[in-house]
Amino acid sequence: MKRTTSTLSAALLLCLAAPTGLAQALSLEMPAAAVTSAGQTSDLTSYAVPTGPFRAGTLPSRRVEGPMRQTVWRVDAPGASTLELLAPLRAQLVEAGFRPLFECETAACGGFDFRYGTLILPEPDMHVDLGDFRFFAAERGAEVVSLVVSRSSVAGFVQMIHVGGAANAAPPALVASTKAPPVPGQPVALMPPQTAATLAGADTLADRLTSGGSVPLEDLVFASGSAALADGQYPSLIDLAGWLIDNPGLTVALVGHTDASGGLDGNIALSRKRAEAVRQHLIEVHGIPPTQVEAQGVGYLSPRASNLTEDGRKQNRRVEVMVTSTQFTP
Repeated sequence: MKRTTSTLSAALLLCLAAPTGLAQALSLEMPAAAVTSAGQTSDLTSYAVPTGPFRAGTLPSRRVEGPMRQTVWRVDAPGASTLELLAPLRAQLVEAGFRPLFECETAACGGFDFRYGTLILPEPDMHVDLGDFRFFAAERGAEVVSLVVSRSSVAGFVQMIHVGGAANAAPPALVASTKAPPVPGQPVALMPPQTAATLAGADTLADRLTSGGSVPLEDLVFASGSAALADGQYPSLIDLAGWLIDNPGLTVALVGHTDASGGLDGNIALSRKRAEAVRQHLIEVHGIPPTQVEAQGVGYLSPRASNLTEDGRKQNRRVEVMVTSTQFTP
């Protein structure tokens, strides 16, 4: 396997099934030092792997079944492009015998609709810049691997989903690289992944918008099953409106979320209507230009808590705001 020249590197040890059914270790080396920020496993599940871009309200996909491992890495490569992050991983998968299924970039993928139409772990563990992300999927026999790559101003983000292989195979693990030692004076490890607690400790909503991904507007009140925003003063919207007025060149998206009660289509429609109600409040009450804020809804596709409890379902019913501009000058 060809090695990269970076002195700050790490390898992913992903247990993939050999054609005989035995576990085979494939070491995928990252282009820079990396730490695991999130992950989950399932002994048997199904995954709709995208096979084409989102078009005309549809995301083409192929359903695969088997043990699934989903892992996110935060990569210490603040200046690297998404292609620089993806290319070495893609090359290593192809070298290991995987056949490419589908690859796309940002708008060619379908933008917002593609990002929320496929399985991606939520912010802040997996950050996806809607103006700069890439997707790659490949297969080897009954196994499928997909990669989502994006970045923030301070780090790169890689999500890998692997379906297939032995049910008792170890989940992806980060192992030390055998490459040359780090250059003296340079940090060996990343700063810790940003957590919800980190964001909650930020001084203002402006700090959270510019330092993180999406920010929940926790004080909004909707009647049960309703898209109408209850009358009242909402400090989060007052703060958001002030930030938008101070930054007229920036745009945001309001993204509605629901719990998993009911069907997906109905929940997407409800979540979009709730986000639109918040958008109209910002326009009509605070005078925000309509072009500065958009409304979207993803239903129950991006939970932040378990839907198995009432408290978890309550946490999942929310509207979040995220910056959609890709450049920001304070």
